[in-house]
Amino acid sequence: MRLIILGPPGAGKGTQAAKIADKFGIPAISTGDIFRANIKNETPLGLQVKEVLASGGYVTDDITNAIVRDRLFEDDAEQGFLLDGFPRTAAQVETLDAILAEHGHALEAVLELTVDQEAVVQRLLKRAEIEGREDDTEEVIRERQAIYRRETAPLTEVYSARGLLVQVDGMGSVDDVFLRISEALEGVARS
Repeated sequence: MRLIILGPPGAGKGTQAAKIADKFGIPAISTGDIFRANIKNETPLGLQVKEVLASGGYVTDDITNAIVRDRLFEDDAEQGFLLDGFPRTAAQVETLDAILAEHGHALEAVLELTVDQEAVVQRLLKRAEIEGREDDTEEVIRERQAIYRRETAPLTEVYSARGLLVQVDGMGSVDDVFLRISEALEGVARS
């Protein structure tokens, strides 16, 4: 399966992406994980990304597009993948379409986790405390939420118009959410 998972920061995309990848035998490709690894290793990209994230912004399309293009050309992504954190903008949708066309592939579904915004802010503040994420202050979290609503949420309309959008309630326990996701994706696989 070739999938995208959408939802605001803190919706549980990373947690669910790992479970989906395991169930369907595809790699979960998280731009956030790639960026954090570069930050940890203090690569030139990592230092650039760290500065952007500290201000609450998103990494530029040029950087993100290059990383995703390289990752989708790796052997393990040939039979499918789950993208988490890409695309975030209409321009990135076009880039992804072009990358997939180069391979002769198409998306099978775009999964959107729908969540309560205030619950997500509180979830992220707790995660920041537990994981020591210094960049996750309430101000930065709320700015990322606003950027998501402005730039990424409109992608649901694009994918809905293409008949690819599958919305799933992202509130509840990890297992309850995963059960809803599994049922939705099994329906996609059958069709």
